[in-house]
Amino acid sequence: MRKVYFLLMCCFLGSHVCAQEVDEQPVVASVLAWHAAAAAADYDAYFALMTADAVFIGTDATERWTKPEFQAYAKPHFEKGKAWTFKPIVQHVNLEKGQTVAWLDELLQTDMEICRGTAILKLVDGQWKIAHYTLSMTVPNDLAKEVIHLKSEEEKALMLKLNTLVQP
Repeated sequence: MRKVYFLLMCCFLGSHVCAQEVDEQPVVASVLAWHAAAAAADYDAYFALMTADAVFIGTDATERWTKPEFQAYAKPHFEKGKAWTFKPIVQHVNLEKGQTVAWLDELLQTDMEICRGTAILKLVDGQWKIAHYTLSMTVPNDLAKEVIHLKSEEEKALMLKLNTLVQP
């Protein structure tokens, strides 16, 4: 009878009350190791933490790279002995019900000041790997009009170019 009561309570109170405790630490550890590998210019360790079909989206509108494209872009930076340093300030992790896919958002201290990273990670052979990562610069609301003005001319030209590539 207790089991029936417990199941009914779960249905009425919501799944968050009865959900299993999820361990976000391995997801966070994987992302921290990925950031540390970049800061140490450890090319092999950095890319080993990405899935084979990973995608990296950079801050420029033209930066959408598959893993091999991103490796080609990043290799010269890593060869200099220092790629980039992203220090997480805040991280939030969510895991899907089966706990084989996670998504993370983070605020980062970078050489571009505060940036935001968003990631989708997959559990591959017992290790969390980054399947998709987007890096974006944050813009304080009070400065948005000024930033829009600064990038307007260049991005209008890019939009024209992109619109000619994507015709219905």
